[in-house]
Amino acid sequence: MTSASKLRVLVVDDEAPARRKVLRVLRQEPDVQVVGEADGAEATLAAISKHKPDLVFLDVQMPGADGFDVVAGIPPENMPRVIFVTAHDQFALRAFEVHAFDYLLKPFSEERLRTALERVRKERAQSNDGFVSQLQQLMEQLQKERSFPQHILVQENGRAHFVAARDIAWAEADGNYVQLHCGVKTYTLRGALEAMKDVLDPKAFVRINRSSVVKLEAIREMQPWFHGEFKVFLKDGTELRWSRRYVKERPELLKAR
Repeated sequence: MTSASKLRVLVVDDEAPARRKVLRVLRQEPDVQVVGEADGAEATLAAISKHKPDLVFLDVQMPGADGFDVVAGIPPENMPRVIFVTAHDQFALRAFEVHAFDYLLKPFSEERLRTALERVRKERAQSNDGFVSQLQQLMEQLQKERSFPQHILVQENGRAHFVAARDIAWAEADGNYVQLHCGVKTYTLRGALEAMKDVLDPKAFVRINRSSVVKLEAIREMQPWFHGEFKVFLKDGTELRWSRRYVKERPELLKAR
Protein backbone atom coordinates (compact mmCIF):
# COMPACT_ATOMS: atom_id res chain seq x y z
CA MET A 1 0.00 0.00 0.00
CA THR A 2 1.46 3.37 -1.03
CA SER A 3 1.81 6.15 1.51
CA ALA A 4 -0.57 8.28 -0.57
CA SER A 5 -3.39 5.80 -0.05
CA LYS A 6 -2.85 5.39 3.67
CA LEU A 7 -5.05 7.05 6.28
CA ARG A 8 -2.95 9.89 7.68
CA VAL A 9 -3.62 10.29 11.41
CA LEU A 10 -2.69 12.84 14.06
CA VAL A 11 -3.05 11.95 17.76
CA VAL A 12 -3.75 14.74 20.26
CA ASP A 13 -3.82 14.32 24.05
CA ASP A 14 -2.10 16.28 26.80
CA GLU A 15 -1.32 13.00 28.63
CA ALA A 16 1.53 10.98 27.14
CA PRO A 17 0.21 7.55 28.33
CA ALA A 18 -3.11 8.24 26.57
CA ARG A 19 -1.31 9.12 23.33
CA ARG A 20 0.82 5.98 23.55
CA LYS A 21 -2.29 3.80 23.91
CA VAL A 22 -3.79 5.18 20.70
CA LEU A 23 -0.47 5.12 18.85
CA ARG A 24 0.14 1.47 19.79
CA VAL A 25 -3.08 0.42 18.08
CA LEU A 26 -2.63 2.67 15.05
CA ARG A 27 0.85 1.34 14.34
CA GLN A 28 -0.59 -2.16 14.06
CA GLU A 29 -2.87 -1.06 11.21
CA PRO A 30 -1.18 -1.45 7.79
CA ASP A 31 -3.36 1.19 6.11
CA VAL A 32 -2.64 3.87 8.74
CA GLN A 33 0.21 6.36 8.73
CA VAL A 34 0.76 8.31 11.95
CA VAL A 35 1.90 11.76 10.83
CA GLY A 36 2.34 13.22 14.28
CA GLU A 37 1.21 13.74 17.84
CA ALA A 38 0.51 16.84 19.91
CA ASP A 39 -0.20 17.71 23.53
CA GLY A 40 -1.94 21.08 23.28
CA ALA A 41 -4.01 23.39 21.11
CA GLU A 42 -1.21 25.45 19.59
CA ALA A 43 0.85 22.38 18.65
CA THR A 44 -2.25 20.70 17.21
CA LEU A 45 -3.13 23.59 14.93
CA ALA A 46 0.47 23.77 13.72
CA ALA A 47 0.53 20.00 13.05
CA ILE A 48 -2.75 20.09 11.11
CA SER A 49 -1.50 22.98 8.98
CA LYS A 50 1.79 21.18 8.28
CA HIS A 51 0.70 17.56 7.80
CA LYS A 52 -2.90 17.90 6.49
CA PRO A 53 -4.05 14.69 8.28
CA ASP A 54 -7.14 12.76 7.17
CA LEU A 55 -8.10 12.02 10.76
CA VAL A 56 -7.40 13.48 14.21
CA PHE A 57 -7.98 11.71 17.51
CA LEU A 58 -8.67 14.86 19.53
CA ASP A 59 -8.75 15.01 23.33
CA VAL A 60 -11.56 17.29 24.52
CA GLN A 61 -10.12 18.16 27.94
CA MET A 62 -6.74 19.88 27.70
CA PRO A 63 -5.25 22.68 29.79
CA GLY A 64 -5.69 26.15 28.35
CA ALA A 65 -7.60 25.91 25.07
CA ASP A 66 -9.55 22.65 24.78
CA GLY A 67 -10.39 20.36 21.86
CA PHE A 68 -13.37 22.46 20.79
CA ASP A 69 -11.17 25.56 20.66
CA VAL A 70 -8.88 23.61 18.34
CA VAL A 71 -11.74 22.77 15.97
CA ALA A 72 -12.83 26.42 15.96
CA GLY A 73 -9.32 27.40 14.88
CA ILE A 74 -9.08 25.07 11.86
CA PRO A 75 -9.93 26.60 8.46
CA PRO A 76 -12.77 24.63 6.76
CA GLU A 77 -10.55 23.75 3.81
CA ASN A 78 -8.06 22.06 6.16
CA MET A 79 -10.66 20.32 8.35
CA PRO A 80 -9.80 16.64 8.89
CA ARG A 81 -12.24 14.09 10.18
CA VAL A 82 -12.28 14.15 13.97
CA ILE A 83 -12.84 11.49 16.58
CA PHE A 84 -13.24 13.22 19.92
CA VAL A 85 -11.72 11.62 23.02
CA THR A 86 -13.29 12.62 26.33
CA ALA A 87 -13.27 11.57 29.96
CA HIS A 88 -16.40 12.99 31.56
CA ASP A 89 -17.96 15.80 29.55
CA GLN A 90 -21.65 14.86 29.67
CA PHE A 91 -22.80 17.89 27.67
CA ALA A 92 -20.40 17.00 24.88
CA LEU A 93 -21.42 13.33 24.90
CA ARG A 94 -25.05 14.28 24.42
CA ALA A 95 -24.15 16.58 21.52
CA PHE A 96 -21.97 13.89 19.90
CA GLU A 97 -24.86 11.44 20.01
CA VAL A 98 -27.39 13.94 18.62
CA HIS A 99 -25.15 14.72 15.67
CA ALA A 100 -23.99 11.10 15.17
CA PHE A 101 -20.37 11.96 15.89
CA ASP A 102 -18.02 9.21 16.91
CA TYR A 103 -16.18 9.62 20.17
CA LEU A 104 -14.08 7.57 22.57
CA LEU A 105 -15.00 7.72 26.24
CA LYS A 106 -11.99 7.23 28.51
CA PRO A 107 -11.04 4.63 29.52
CA PHE A 108 -11.73 2.92 26.18
CA SER A 109 -10.68 -0.49 24.91
CA GLU A 110 -8.50 -1.20 21.88
CA GLU A 111 -11.53 -2.88 20.30
CA ARG A 112 -13.58 0.31 20.67
CA LEU A 113 -10.78 2.33 19.09
CA ARG A 114 -10.61 -0.05 16.12
CA THR A 115 -14.39 0.20 15.68
CA ALA A 116 -14.09 3.99 15.43
CA LEU A 117 -11.24 3.63 12.96
CA GLU A 118 -13.27 1.26 10.78
CA ARG A 119 -16.09 3.78 10.63
CA VAL A 120 -13.68 6.40 9.29
CA ARG A 121 -12.43 3.95 6.66
CA LYS A 122 -15.99 3.43 5.40
CA GLU A 123 -16.68 7.17 5.27
CA ARG A 124 -13.35 8.11 3.72
CA ALA A 125 -14.58 7.91 0.14
CA GLN A 126 -17.39 10.37 0.86
CA SER A 127 -17.07 14.13 0.39
CA ASN A 128 -15.76 16.03 3.38
CA ASP A 129 -18.31 18.81 2.83
CA GLY A 130 -21.04 16.93 4.68
CA PHE A 131 -18.71 16.22 7.56
CA VAL A 132 -17.69 19.89 7.88
CA SER A 133 -21.35 20.95 7.90
CA GLN A 134 -22.15 18.32 10.54
CA LEU A 135 -19.20 19.50 12.62
CA GLN A 136 -20.34 23.12 12.42
CA GLN A 137 -23.80 22.13 13.69
CA LEU A 138 -22.18 20.23 16.56
CA MET A 139 -20.05 23.24 17.51
CA GLU A 140 -23.08 25.55 17.42
CA GLN A 141 -24.96 23.28 19.83
CA LEU A 142 -21.98 22.99 22.15
CA GLN A 143 -21.56 26.76 22.17
CA LYS A 144 -25.18 27.19 23.26
CA GLU A 145 -24.81 24.61 26.04
CA ARG A 146 -21.43 25.92 27.12
CA SER A 147 -22.57 29.45 27.90
CA PHE A 148 -20.44 29.44 31.05
CA PRO A 149 -16.66 29.99 30.88
CA GLN A 150 -14.63 26.81 30.81
CA HIS A 151 -11.56 28.51 32.30
CA ILE A 152 -11.05 31.05 35.08
CA LEU A 153 -8.12 33.45 35.17
CA VAL A 154 -6.23 33.43 38.48
CA GLN A 155 -3.13 35.29 39.63
CA GLU A 156 -0.49 33.62 41.74
CA ASN A 157 2.91 34.95 42.78
CA GLY A 158 2.70 37.80 40.31
CA ARG A 159 1.79 35.52 37.38
CA ALA A 160 -1.55 34.85 35.75
CA HIS A 161 -2.81 31.53 34.39
CA PHE A 162 -6.03 29.69 33.68
CA VAL A 163 -7.75 27.15 35.91
CA ALA A 164 -10.27 24.81 34.28
CA ALA A 165 -13.72 25.14 35.81
CA ARG A 166 -14.07 21.35 35.75
CA ASP A 167 -11.07 21.07 38.13
CA ILE A 168 -12.78 23.08 40.88
CA ALA A 169 -14.16 20.83 43.63
CA TRP A 170 -15.61 23.69 45.66
CA ALA A 171 -15.37 27.44 46.14
CA GLU A 172 -15.30 29.16 49.52
CA ALA A 173 -15.93 32.78 50.51
CA ASP A 174 -13.06 34.32 52.46
CA GLY A 175 -13.75 37.98 53.25
CA ASN A 176 -13.18 39.97 50.05
CA TYR A 177 -11.78 36.88 48.33
CA VAL A 178 -12.89 33.49 47.04
CA GLN A 179 -10.84 30.35 47.54
CA LEU A 180 -11.01 27.84 44.68
CA HIS A 181 -10.23 24.33 45.93
CA CYS A 182 -8.84 22.21 43.10
CA GLY A 183 -7.54 18.95 44.51
CA VAL A 184 -4.24 19.62 46.28
CA LYS A 185 -4.13 23.21 44.97
CA THR A 186 -6.09 26.19 46.26
CA TYR A 187 -6.28 29.45 44.31
CA THR A 188 -7.37 32.85 45.60
CA LEU A 189 -9.53 35.28 43.62
CA ARG A 190 -10.46 38.78 44.68
CA GLY A 191 -14.25 39.14 44.68
CA ALA A 192 -17.48 37.82 46.16
CA LEU A 193 -18.84 34.29 46.05
CA GLU A 194 -22.06 35.70 44.61
CA ALA A 195 -20.15 36.60 41.44
CA MET A 196 -19.38 32.90 40.86
CA LYS A 197 -22.97 32.50 39.67
CA ASP A 198 -21.85 34.09 36.39
CA VAL A 199 -18.85 31.78 36.13
CA LEU A 200 -19.79 28.30 37.35
CA ASP A 201 -22.43 26.31 35.46
CA PRO A 202 -25.43 25.52 37.71
CA LYS A 203 -25.77 22.18 35.91
CA ALA A 204 -22.47 21.18 37.51
CA PHE A 205 -22.26 23.34 40.66
CA VAL A 206 -24.62 24.15 43.53
CA ARG A 207 -24.45 26.78 46.26
CA ILE A 208 -25.07 25.00 49.54
CA ASN A 209 -24.67 27.87 52.03
CA ARG A 210 -23.61 31.52 52.22
CA SER A 211 -19.95 30.57 52.05
CA SER A 212 -19.74 27.53 49.77
CA VAL A 213 -20.37 26.48 46.17
CA VAL A 214 -19.76 22.78 45.45
CA LYS A 215 -19.34 20.73 42.29
CA LEU A 216 -21.95 17.98 42.30
CA GLU A 217 -19.43 15.38 41.16
CA ALA A 218 -17.20 16.25 44.15
CA ILE A 219 -19.86 15.14 46.64
CA ARG A 220 -19.17 11.70 48.10
CA GLU A 221 -22.12 11.45 50.48
CA MET A 222 -24.91 13.48 52.09
CA GLN A 223 -26.64 12.86 55.40
CA PRO A 224 -29.94 14.44 56.50
CA TRP A 225 -29.41 16.89 59.36
CA PHE A 226 -31.66 19.06 61.52
CA HIS A 227 -34.46 21.27 60.15
CA GLY A 228 -34.23 20.07 56.55
CA GLU A 229 -30.50 20.61 56.26
CA PHE A 230 -27.83 18.15 55.10
CA LYS A 231 -24.29 17.30 56.04
CA VAL A 232 -22.25 17.14 52.83
CA PHE A 233 -19.08 15.04 52.63
CA LEU A 234 -16.78 15.73 49.69
CA LYS A 235 -14.45 13.21 48.07
CA ASP A 236 -11.44 15.18 49.34
CA GLY A 237 -12.60 14.70 52.95
CA THR A 238 -14.11 18.16 53.41
CA GLU A 239 -17.30 18.29 55.48
CA LEU A 240 -19.79 21.10 54.76
CA ARG A 241 -23.38 21.98 55.60
CA TRP A 242 -26.17 22.44 53.05
CA SER A 243 -28.44 24.97 54.69
CA ARG A 244 -32.23 24.84 54.43
CA ARG A 245 -32.39 28.14 52.54
CA TYR A 246 -30.18 26.83 49.74
CA VAL A 247 -31.84 23.40 49.73
CA LYS A 248 -35.06 25.22 48.83
CA GLU A 249 -33.33 26.97 45.93
CA ARG A 250 -32.39 23.69 44.21
CA PRO A 251 -35.15 21.19 45.12
CA GLU A 252 -34.80 19.38 41.77
CA LEU A 253 -31.43 18.03 42.87
CA LEU A 254 -32.92 16.18 45.81
CA LYS A 255 -35.81 14.46 44.08
CA ALA A 256 -35.54 10.66 44.12
CA ARG A 257 -34.93 9.25 40.64
